[in-house]
This record gives sequence, C-alpha cells and structure tokens, in this order.
Amino acid sequence: MSLCGCDVGTGAVKLAVMAEESHDLLFCCRETLRKKAPETAVNRCFDAAARAGFPLDGFSYIAATGDVTAVTARTGTFFAMTCHARGARHFSPEAMSVLDIGALHMRAMVLDPRGKILSYKMTSQCASGMGRFLENVGQYLGLGFEEMQALSLASEDPSPLSAVCAVLAETDIINQVSRGVPMADIVRGIHDAMAQRAVKLLSTAGLIPPLAVTGGLAADQGFIHALSQALSASGLGLSLKTHETSPFAGAIGAALWGGTRLGSLKKQVGSR
Repeated sequence: MSLCGCDVGTGAVKLAVMAEESHDLLFCCRETLRKKAPETAVNRCFDAAARAGFPLDGFSYIAATGDVTAVTARTGTFFAMTCHARGARHFSPEAMSVLDIGALHMRAMVLDPRGKILSYKMTSQCASGMGRFLENVGQYLGLGFEEMQALSLASEDPSPLSAVCAVLAETDIINQVSRGVPMADIVRGIHDAMAQRAVKLLSTAGLIPPLAVTGGLAADQGFIHALSQALSASGLGLSLKTHETSPFAGAIGAALWGGTRLGSLKKQVGSR
C-alpha cells in the first residue's frame, strides 16, 4: 500500500505517491487547469497514477489540500501551508524558512526545528509576480515555459519593468516588444521584477536561512537564478534551496501528513 497526496491549486493539480513505510517518492504528476474544471484535472492525475501502477484502491490514505472538494476520493484534508512546509522539509531537511510561489499568491513561512510554522507573510490578491502573470505573459510573447527559462538565462542586458501591477506590467512588455527589445532581455526583466517582489516579501518576514522554494515557479530556473542574484544583493543572508520535486511540495507534504494521521488511527484501533 502507498500514500497519496493531491494538491489542487489555482493553476494546476499536483499528485504525489509515496511509500507508506519508507516515505520514498514513487510517482508524481502535474495537470494544469487552464480552462479545465479542477475535478477533471484531478481525475486525469489519478488516471496517470493508475497507468503507472498506482490504482486508486492501492492507496492506504488519500490526502487532499488546496481546493479539497475537487478530490472526491479523499480520505482526509490538510491545510496548504502546513503541507508545503512539510514537503519542503522532506527534500530539504535543513530548511528553516519556505517561500511558496503559486499561480496567484506568494507565501513566506518561518519554521521551527520540528517543521512547525512559527509565522508567515503573504502577498495581496494582486497576481503580478506570480505564476498566472508569467503564464499570461508567455502566451502573449508566444513562448513556452522552457523557452522562457532558456531566454532569461541567456540575457546579457535585462530590460527592467517600470511597473509592478500586472496590468501595467503587461502594457510595459507590449511597449518593449514594439521597440524591438531582445526577447531574452524582456524575459529576464520580467524575472528580475518578480524576484524583487519576492525579496520585498522576504525582507518583512524575518526569515531564517536556509530558505527552500516550493510551488510551480520553483521549477523555473530563469526565475530561480534571478531570485538568487536578488537575494545576494539584498544582504538578507538567505541561502536558497531548490529540488526537482519542489513544485510537488504541497502534494508530498499532504501525503506525509496523511501517513501521520493513518499511523495515529492505527494506534487508536490497536489500543482498544
């Protein structure tokens, strides 16, 4: 039997399958929402898991986080921030702080040695500097996720954005395209602006190094490079930790919390 964690975010559904005893990551997948209903994306993730040899009836616990109502097969539900904190600690045990960057929000969390969240700071509802903003810009520029990463890393003269607001920033980008600014410099300028917004949040959160990054943008190497440079220049003294499973931290954390609750339930049954 295995544990399953399903993180239903505003931009994508992430699913992780973990061994019940060893907590090894056995399978993970991601399904973007775009115009799909969350339930549809959740079902596609479970179908992908079944094709990989992890059918629904093979899970000892199905833990849901985020928009939990979309996971009809859930055994239990867990708070998103605690899932990201535990997922971050799984791939980066030494992490004392977490920066979770999703489609619409950015959250900075301070952890204690056990991984419990001591405090957190969160951005406002404005989506500039988050995944949805970057996705919209990519669609306008006709660039995919991988293309934007490569261009950003190749830039030699980033073109800064004059505005932080998503609407005004998109207007600024349109003007840069019309002026013939190289695409690589435009994309790097976008990543730099996003990184500066992250640093502003981090500077108010009282974080303790090292810092683990979770959420979809943790997979964007162009953004991670820009964030690393912005942190170095900020003097905050935060060292950055990422992992190939960082985007799945919420689902991984949910699975691990599911395993903890399952263990407690088994002990209760055994003591009767």
